[in-house]
Amino acid sequence: MSGSTRTSADLDPRRRKILFRSWHRGMRENDLIMGRFADAEIGTMSEEELDEFERLIEVLDRDLLSWITGEAQVPDNYDSAIFRRLKAFHHHGKPIHV
Repeated sequence: MSGSTRTSADLDPRRRKILFRSWHRGMRENDLIMGRFADAEIGTMSEEELDEFERLIEVLDRDLLSWITGEAQVPDNYDSAIFRRLKAFHHHGKPIHV
């Protein structure tokens, strides 16, 4: 079970693939981080934003999680507008799985 709350029926094939990959990364924490962001944003991302999001999907789970939590510095080549939106999307006072 992915946890996705968004249907992919209205998405083009590229967005469907990205949405699926966002929810099937390997580490459940990153599935929730990437998947929930994709559920909310995938339909409105530009082609350039999709390119950048696909790059983030390829990042190792431990690296991505440490960047999101602030435990490690985000490398300049990944510190993009999409990464900052992803991080801001999950910056709140509640656990991400609520």
